This record gives sequence, C-alpha cells and structure tokens, in this order.
Amino acid sequence: MIESHLPILQIVVPLMSAPVCILLHRRALAWGWAALTCCLSLGISIHLLRRVLDEGTIIYALGSWSAPWGIEYRIDPVNAFILLLVTTIGAVVIFYAPASVARELPEVRGSLFYATFLLCYTGLLGMAITGDVFNLFVFLEISSLSSYALISLGSNRRALTASYQYLVMGTVGATFYVIGVGLLYMVTGTLNMADLAAQLKPEILASRTVLTAFAFLSLGLSLKLALFPLHLWLPNAYAYAPSVVTAFLAATATKVSVYVYIRFFYTIFGTGYTFDTLRLDCFIVPLALVGIVVASLAAIFQTDIKRMLAYSSVAQIGYMMLGIGLMSVTGLTATLVHLFNHALMKGALFLVMGCVVYRMGSANLTDMRGLGRQMPFTMAAFVLAGLSLIGVPLTVGFISKWYLVLAAIERGWWPVAVLVLLASLLAVIYIWRVVEVAYFQKPAAEDVPAVEAPLSMLIPMWVLVGATLYFGVSSSFTSGVARRGAELLMGVGP
Repeated sequence: MIESHLPILQIVVPLMSAPVCILLHRRALAWGWAALTCCLSLGISIHLLRRVLDEGTIIYALGSWSAPWGIEYRIDPVNAFILLLVTTIGAVVIFYAPASVARELPEVRGSLFYATFLLCYTGLLGMAITGDVFNLFVFLEISSLSSYALISLGSNRRALTASYQYLVMGTVGATFYVIGVGLLYMVTGTLNMADLAAQLKPEILASRTVLTAFAFLSLGLSLKLALFPLHLWLPNAYAYAPSVVTAFLAATATKVSVYVYIRFFYTIFGTGYTFDTLRLDCFIVPLALVGIVVASLAAIFQTDIKRMLAYSSVAQIGYMMLGIGLMSVTGLTATLVHLFNHALMKGALFLVMGCVVYRMGSANLTDMRGLGRQMPFTMAAFVLAGLSLIGVPLTVGFISKWYLVLAAIERGWWPVAVLVLLASLLAVIYIWRVVEVAYFQKPAAEDVPAVEAPLSMLIPMWVLVGATLYFGVSSSFTSGVARRGAELLMGVGP
C-alpha cells in the first residue's frame, strides 16, 4: 500500500524530480514540474503529521533492513512538524518564484535553478526525517552544496564572495559534525539515533572520546545554524542571494539545523549528560542573549534591508537557542513554536523585499522612499510581518515570546525575561526605520515611479502574511504540536 511508503516518497519524489527539471530545459516547464513536486511533498507531510498525531511514531526501514543494521526513517511529532514547515515554505516560495526568477536570473539558468532548488529542498527534508546520523550528514551536504550554488546565482558579483564564505564556514561545520559522528561510532559501533541513545550508557559517556565528539558536534552544528558569534556567513549570504533563494533559506535552512541540534542533545546524548553533567546551557544561554542584543543592534544600522533582516534572523536564532537552554517543556515549546512562526514571518518579509527588488532593482533603504504610496499592498505586508517580528499581540511573534518569557519566569530567570522584552524594542527601531522611509518620506523627483509587483508574487506573499495573523490568533495547532514534541523530547509525554 502506497501509504506505508510515504516516508521514503517524501525524499524520493523531490530527489528524482530535480534532474527532470534540467531535462525539461525550458524555464516554464521546469517551474511547472517543480511546483507539482512541492505540492505533492506538502500533501505527504500533512498526511504524515496527521498519522503521527493519531498513531504515534512512524518507523520506516529502508530496504526492509531493520535498525541498527539498515537506515531508518523515524517520524515523531517533532520532525513531522519540521517536515510540514519545510514543505509549506517550499510550496509558497515555488509559486512566488517565476516572476522573481525571470527578473533576477537569465533564461539559461532557469531550469538549473529549479533543479538546484529541489536538491536543497530534498536535503532539508532528509535531515528532518532520517534516523541515522551518517545519513543525516549526506543530506546535510546535499542541502549545503545546493545552497552554495543557489546563493552564487545572485546578480551582484558579491554573491560569489558570499557563497564562497558560506562554503568555507559550512565545510568547517560539516567536517566537525562528521568527526563527532565518527568518534561516536568508534565507541558504540552504531549510527542509528535510537540505538546511539541506548548505547551511550554512563560508563561510555564518561570517556574522553564521547566528550570530544560532543564538543565537535556542538561546534559544528552551531556553525550550521548560525549561532552568534558563528554567524558571519549568514548576512552576506542572505543579502546577495536571489530574492527567492533568500526567502527559502531564511525560512527553512537554519530552522532544520536547530532541529538537528535539539535531536542530538536532547535525544541522543540526553538531558542528563548534556545539561546536568556538561552544563551546555551555561554555553548557549549567554551566547543566545548576547546574540539577540548584538544582532538586533547591528540590524538597526543597516541600509540594505535584506542585510538588516539577515541580522534580525541571527537575533531570532538566539531566541530559539535560549528556549533550548531553558531545559523545560515550556522552553522547548517556545523553541519549536518559534521555528514555525519565524519561518512564516521572515519568509513573508523576504518575499516583500523580493517584490521591492522586482520593481525598484534595489533593497536599499534610500530607494524605498515613498514606497508606501507606490506599492501599498507590498508595504502593508511588510508592516504586518514586521509587527509579528516585534511580537505585537495577535501575531505569531507574540506567541513565541509569550512562551519564552513564561519559560524564563518558570525557571526564576527574571532578568532573562526582561531582556527578551527589551530586545523587542530594538526590533521596533529597525522595523520603524523602513516604515518611516516608506510612508513618511516623499520619493525624489528623479526616481522612477514604482507600481505593484505582479499578482503571482503578491498572492504567495500575502499567504504567509495571513498565516502570521491566523496562527497568532488561533495558536492551538502550532502550540499543541510543539508542546507534544517538547514533552517527547523531555521524556515526560505519554
């Protein structure tokens, strides 16, 4: 029955569709095939999430080879939620892509773009669904290599430099990861995540080999998810990549890396070793708090809005890591909810900037003077998504910060709760700078009059904006799935 093979189809469908895009050659045909693939993948992820919530964890053994001898796909509420996130963003972005890609990329690169996009998409889905740590490395490399290629397609020549910088730092992170996996295999003889968790008994955890593996893995994954101060690859990558690439990567890539971080240190190593013995929270909580403040301050002084939003993403990653470091069901719920919520609002903001670039040819703040009157629907979307980024009630950003503040208060960390609230004021400043220029300044006489972006770009953009409002008002689904996943990770669920 095909339903029993949906876990592998979640990976095989986009993976096999990628080379077809190149064979189709024409950009329009390649887009149509990619769009069909993304819609099918979204349907699969929705069905898998429903099954997990109704029936519990789904285990799929590739080639009928049972774990730990074979590769296993293990789907629980946590990674089913991540699969839904990636496929939702992928489906929205792919329908936004045709006009943006046609404007920013030459015709000859169209089919190559969609093929590379699907490879990146496949890699992210594979990282989320696999239950094998080396198989995860394979998917990590698929997503990373395709990301480097996608970023380098930017029209600005600095996109090549940004891609190279990302390649260097990403390679270092991946190397650290695979060294850590190798060391774990040396002491346990297994690569299966569930089996690793069972094999890592107290006497093995006490060895220097495991401690060294822990150090390599924590540093390598921190590089991949852009934890401050290991974020230096991210601002340039987001600023100079094609608009549709920036929107997709900003909404998905770092979120999947955060999920992998959670999976390793909550599931494989366990909370006792990670937080009680090695006190990883003493490492990530200060970095998260400093990252929130420093990245938000850096965002205030940016004149390129895509770069401004990139620094904002570094700050938002700080919020996610803070939830991990709070070591509670509420803290983890905050992280998982924010993974989804940030994907919606930051994806919407970068799609807005794609519309601006489409009409103005620039994402510079000075070029956005008077844009509120020239592109009213686009800038209205920026305002609403910006309010969500700030954390205004009735938006998804408020839900995320509510759980974070609640988790900090539960731990008795009042200064942390206050800092989270004060950091929102910094977001007010950099969002207001754009609003002020767009709505309260007149365009220069020599500026080319702007008109709204095509409807094919506005509709996907407003789908994400609408989602930030809908899930801000009705958060029972996202917070319910996140809490169930958090209870599973903390070992307190049913």
